Amino acid sequence: MKNFIPTINISSLIKNNFNTTKSLKTIKKIEKACIEVGFFQVIGHGISIKEINNICRIGNKFFNSSIENKNIYRGYFPNTVNGKEGLDLGDLSIRPHNIKNYKSKYIEYLNLNKSFNRSSIKSLSNYFDNIFSLSEVLFQGIIKLYEKDIKISEQAFSRIKTLSTLRFNYYPNQVKPVEISKQDGVALGCETHVDSGVFTILYQDKKGGLQVQNRKNKKWYDVPFNKNALIVNTGLALEYLSKGKFKATNHRVLWNKTKRMSVPFFFEPSYDFKMNPSFLNGSKTSKKGIIFQNFLKNSLKKFIEYQR
Repeated sequence: MKNFIPTINISSLIKNNFNTTKSLKTIKKIEKACIEVGFFQVIGHGISIKEINNICRIGNKFFNSSIENKNIYRGYFPNTVNGKEGLDLGDLSIRPHNIKNYKSKYIEYLNLNKSFNRSSIKSLSNYFDNIFSLSEVLFQGIIKLYEKDIKISEQAFSRIKTLSTLRFNYYPNQVKPVEISKQDGVALGCETHVDSGVFTILYQDKKGGLQVQNRKNKKWYDVPFNKNALIVNTGLALEYLSKGKFKATNHRVLWNKTKRMSVPFFFEPSYDFKMNPSFLNGSKTSKKGIIFQNFLKNSLKKFIEYQR
């Protein structure tokens, strides 16, 4: 089952033309992967390996710095919380005046000057921009499947208001697993879960360890390391917007006694976007729905790191 996780070349979509024969074939491959697996890898995504490696170096340098440096920003959580260290970064384009304009406790100005040098902050900001744009392209591909104007993505995702998050996960030399799978008794470094947003786009280092559950036979399959690929999976928000067509998929990380780094980007709508079941599939606006900020809050209750 080496090919359980499909690899899709999305270079035709990156050119922002969704109407060519090649683009439409690519979108259908994405649709198939989302429905059958919920995970796929993308190549031809337009983000250079050099940029990704640089982002990983910045993350490693941060996690190897002093605890005083790490605790400056509240987005950091130590490995005592859930077996791994983490750093969550919201939109780095947010400025202090934005806080007054948008009424959400999740819209936060990130003053990272004390934890990162100017060059690193610029690299983090550029990567956030690039991975956000890539996420938009993938979502617009989904919109295209419903034969709607791809510009409606702007209704769901507005920079500054988006709750999209760039995370660094740093797995130290773990002494013991955070969980033993009740299903197959496997030791885990990250618990079995599904993600909350529309898409998660992740880079994992060559240590690997990420596994995906086959929805049909419930067996687990490794996501192979590919230095040229980014891993994409569907989340609960897309499941909701698609009326269950694109389901969020269980995944987990195996317990690894050596250090491991992963860099997921959680593509999440604007805090005030009304999660409407008719957004993708339906011409009339339904009165049903939930504001995304509340949707996210409810779905994050299961994660220990968000209950601090």
